[in-house]
Amino acid sequence: MCHRETELEDPKDLRARVRKFLSLTNERKKMSKTTLRKRIAITATSALVAGVLSAVVSAPVASANHPAAGSANADLTIGTSNGSLFVGTVSNTTGAATVTTTASAMTIANFDGDMKSLGLLAKDTSSGTAQTATVLTGGKLALYAPVSTAAAFTTSGGSFSDTRTSANDGTDGRQFSTDLKSTWTKTTFNAATGVATIWTAPSTAGTYTVSLYTGFILSGSSYIAPSTTNGLPSTLSGNITVTVVAASAGGAYSAAYSACNIAPAAAAITAGAGTAGIDNTVIFKNGDSAYINFDLNDAYNADLAAGNIVVTATNGALVNIGTGAAGAAAGTSSTDVDYVDGATDTVRIDQGTANAPVTTTVTITYNGTTVCTKTVTIRGAVAKLTVAHVGVQKTGNAATAGNAQWMYQNTGVWQTGALFSVVATDSAGNVVSTPSTDPIGTYGAVSSTLTTTVNSINMNLQSTTASSSSTLRYNYGAWGCDSNNGQTNLKIKFTTTATGAVVESDPFVARCGGDAYTYTASLDKAAYNIGDIATATVKFLDSKGVAANSVTSPGAGTWTLPFMTGVDFTLPTSSATAVTKADGTMSYTFTVGTSTTVTPGTYSGIVEYAGLVNSAKTVTTYKISTGGDQTSNADILKSIVALIASINKQIQALQKLILKK
Repeated sequence: MCHRETELEDPKDLRARVRKFLSLTNERKKMSKTTLRKRIAITATSALVAGVLSAVVSAPVASANHPAAGSANADLTIGTSNGSLFVGTVSNTTGAATVTTTASAMTIANFDGDMKSLGLLAKDTSSGTAQTATVLTGGKLALYAPVSTAAAFTTSGGSFSDTRTSANDGTDGRQFSTDLKSTWTKTTFNAATGVATIWTAPSTAGTYTVSLYTGFILSGSSYIAPSTTNGLPSTLSGNITVTVVAASAGGAYSAAYSACNIAPAAAAITAGAGTAGIDNTVIFKNGDSAYINFDLNDAYNADLAAGNIVVTATNGALVNIGTGAAGAAAGTSSTDVDYVDGATDTVRIDQGTANAPVTTTVTITYNGTTVCTKTVTIRGAVAKLTVAHVGVQKTGNAATAGNAQWMYQNTGVWQTGALFSVVATDSAGNVVSTPSTDPIGTYGAVSSTLTTTVNSINMNLQSTTASSSSTLRYNYGAWGCDSNNGQTNLKIKFTTTATGAVVESDPFVARCGGDAYTYTASLDKAAYNIGDIATATVKFLDSKGVAANSVTSPGAGTWTLPFMTGVDFTLPTSSATAVTKADGTMSYTFTVGTSTTVTPGTYSGIVEYAGLVNSAKTVTTYKISTGGDQTSNADILKSIVALIASINKQIQALQKLILKK
């Protein structure tokens, strides 16, 4: 072992050394003021009295995991010498705390064999300088540690007794302070050994610290034993913050220290470890089993005693309780009961009726206390096909061909050969994924709805998720056309492989059309006020005079519309890749006169698609007004004359009525 020796400086530098001592580690900050004063006093006394003494220490290193209360003790050999502190965790019903006293057991390998605490309620999993434990008032902790130097235990409250070493030196190898709040070995070891002691908790509930210090004390060229004169080791090697309570809160279910989560498989989870308490977001498909893995602990994070675990499920789902990763077979009813402690257990959930969807709320109770409630959905078989985003195929194209632009404009998915989308759902309306990589069935056309013109279909991209918010829920397909224009009320079907069940879609219009050949353009109104929104519609026809297909783009259009500004595309040239809607039209939006000074009047606009060589420019006429009162003086005079004439007629009628009388 390599040590670093630091010679003491002149006494006038003592205050600076003490200040440095206080700031060395975070562990010092965690010590109570009483312990700090004591450590400072010991350091100061050692320096002033011995004059030439120096402390030789090694930095603590990471230490082993610690067992929980009620578990078998940690083997001393798994710890790090001068870096681990263990508590006897084995169950103890003897009424007394003990440390190893048998000579044959006082070896490093067996030193933990008879370490028994009394009143220990909880112990965390660490064994270094940030440990926690809970003990009853007056309880006792059996403490032990692997060391290779002098060692000392100190506490902010309570007392020590029965200190031992693996050298089995009995009372000759131990020493205590007057108040019993410190104990240390009288021997300075140069090889691996073990130290142990019993700490008795105060009778007053509260929070206390128990610490282990290690290190050599050097006088000249020799190591000397710790004492009130020589001082104690100064390296903090272990520290436990002990909560002393008057009564145990253990044995009862604690939600804070338990876990319960939905998962796609049985698993032995541990509360507080990783993501054990987070539900898996997997979507359960038809025939899948869902699982709820759970781990039940008390307020000290200890396993509960065995009790009655009752699991119930609504809506006819089947449940069965299993253990950890081993899981369980499918259940036969909606209720299952078992007598277990709820440590790393699991519940398997299955459909009550094969191929039928189920959404079930599963409730788990422990001795009558509800410890977990989860809602699980298992999809059913495909029961409905919904077709949408239907375009127009190009004459002569196969069912695998098409322009990806069509589906991109409708769903945001760039997929060649996608002229319609299909969403498969079960009888409850849940989306069912029908992937090609793990097929549960096949798509096809209802043959009676095909014609010589619309002669086939193909599903060119199948769904990969059952999420109702993802575009990946869609299946994308197209139909094939011969060289003629035409259409049919097409229906597609899905056949479930396992059962042979066939589901058909509602009919939809599948049309075949030629490329754009001619076009007409029009505005939605003949007159606009400044600030209005105008919509322009272009209708494209193929060479047969019917609406063009939505596969071949008409190309870029050039627009000249005085005092109008394009909103959803760049003018004067429109998108060169956009395709038409299923009716052969394309629409564009404009604002009227908002960016320039407008002169009211009537204007002619020109729309041109230069790529369509068989079409001439289209001219459209419209009127723009300022939007205020447009009445002229002539209009006003005309209205006055009409009003006077109306009054004269009424006077004449009144005169005739009087003369008759």
